[in-house]
Parts: sequence; C-alpha cells; structure tokens
Amino acid sequence: MSYSEREPGSRRALITGITGQDGSYLTELLLSKGYEVHGIVRRSSSIARTRLDELPGMVRANLHYGDVTDAASIMQLVMDLEPDEIYNLAAQSHVRISFDNPVYTAEVVAMGALNVLEAARLLNKRRPVRLYQASTSEMFGGAPGTAPQSETTSFHPRSPYGCAKLFAHWQVINYREAYDLFACCGILFNHESPRRGENFVTRKITLGVGRIREGLQDKLRLGNLDSRRDWGFAGDFVEAMWMMLQQDRPDDYVIGTGQTHTVREFLEVAFGHVGLDWQEYVEIDPRFYRPTEVDILLGDASKAREQLGWQAKTSFEELAKIMVDHDWRAAQHEREVGELAGG
Repeated sequence: MSYSEREPGSRRALITGITGQDGSYLTELLLSKGYEVHGIVRRSSSIARTRLDELPGMVRANLHYGDVTDAASIMQLVMDLEPDEIYNLAAQSHVRISFDNPVYTAEVVAMGALNVLEAARLLNKRRPVRLYQASTSEMFGGAPGTAPQSETTSFHPRSPYGCAKLFAHWQVINYREAYDLFACCGILFNHESPRRGENFVTRKITLGVGRIREGLQDKLRLGNLDSRRDWGFAGDFVEAMWMMLQQDRPDDYVIGTGQTHTVREFLEVAFGHVGLDWQEYVEIDPRFYRPTEVDILLGDASKAREQLGWQAKTSFEELAKIMVDHDWRAAQHEREVGELAGG
C-alpha cells in the first residue's frame, strides 16, 4: 500500500510553530482529516495559543514544550513520537524585525530547520517519515527582471530572514539527495488572514481600519506603499503543504496566487470596505522602510497546479474584506467595553 492510500486517520503529524497563523490553519486541516496532531510550543508562546484555543468544534492538538534551537529536545521529541509527517513552520518570520535581530533570526530559521532535519534523518533510519519545510518568496528577493518567480528562478535574498530561509531550503534539498529523506519545500508567497501577526502590514492595516472606523484611532503610520506582493489566504496555502507530503516523490513547489498588488491597493480595498478614504488617515513613517527593499514578488504556481492540483481559492478583495470584518468586529467590541467601563 502506498503512503497516499493509507487512511489519514491512522497518521500522526508533528508541527513546529503550531501557535502561529499557518500552524493554526494546518492544525485545523489535519484534525479535520482525522490526524493525531502534536505541536511544539515555546513557554513564551502561551499568549499566542489563542489561535489554537479558538478553533471551532475540534479535538485539540497535543502540545509539547520545546524549541527548535534546542537540538536535544527536538531529537528526543521526534524519536519518542515517531510522527508520519513533520511540518517545520517555526520561524522569526517578520522581515523588518530580522534586520534588528539577525542572529536570533538565523538561530531559529536556519539552525532550527537543521535541527529538525537531523531529527527526521535519524527517525527515517527507524521508520519512514515525511517532512515539510516552510520556505519563502523572500528568498527570491530583489533580483531584477525575475518576476514572476518559479521553482527555477535564481535566489537573491535581501534580508537576514531571506538569507536564513535560503540556508534551510538548501539543507532540505541536500538531506533529500544525500539521505533519501522524503522532504519538500513550499516556497510560499505572502499569505494573510485574521490570524496574521499584528505587526505584519496587512493585519496592521485591517486593525487600524476597524479602530479608525470606531473612533478609537486617528492615524495609521506605514512605510513603503509601493511594494508589490502576491497576497493569498493562509487557509488555502496550508492545503498545499499537506498535498506536497501526499505525493509519490518529494519535490519543491512555489505557492502563490499569480497576482500582485501594492500596499496602496490593499489600503483602498480595506478602507473602502468601511466607507472611508485611506488618504485621510494614512501617514508615511520612514522608520518602517527596510534597509533593502524588495519591490515585487509574484509567484508562478503552475507546477503546484499541474502536479498537486492546487490553486488559490480566495481573491485579493475577498481576503482584505474578511480581515477587515474580523478586526472591525473586534474594534466594535473594544469600543463597547470602553463605554461600559466609562459608565
């Protein structure tokens, strides 16, 4: 019986970075398929667990304390659990912050991935395991004339985060070829949702829209409005992660929508959804510019469409409105609570 013919309900998955945006959507997907899901959380991630706690009507994942930078703990956990699938989503994934904390970013993103790979390699000697590595479009960086970017596009990272991810990406390929490890890299373009971290530009915008609409905030300060990104819905993208590990052979895939939009366009949709003109509320703050900018990222997901049968389902406009609706409701609640507290 091939792996793809096995019932998902008989499988065990281990997710690093389970408390993040992608980890929560992936957990939801795997649980719906009957997987036994385990996740690694740092003790400092307790607040972020709300993403998992709020999953509707689900059997809960099994959480274990650990850190991908601690090779011994990762090794022990992998060997004890013997997962069928490992999804390495753990990262310091904010590009601007990676300039302020490059060493920490490299420790988590680069060395953390290597620790997970080593654990998978040793487990694979005992029993087969499949590994997914979260690569990123930031590895393409600022190489001119390369958009759209596909699996064959040259890499040119322009941030400590992009450089660290590229190290991890090539290590996965090396382990696949050297040790016959079933390991795949998903080169994911920007993917957003109401569960996106509040320091990412799309979520910063939708939070600001809701608070401005409810009179809780006057201005929204942003950096480069001309950056163009391929923005999709995180819930769609985690399906591609799972699909990669169901194939007969491991490979790497670009995952994106094939459309690009500027930050300015996101502002227009988000503010327009609540009947406001963004130009009356947005101010440019040079502090939010990167030392090296990436002007355009645009994914060519033809390979994923042809080999996996995957394609994005949620449009750019739908995504922005879903996020605004969520954060507008939160702002309304904040205002109501404030009014009650004020008497």
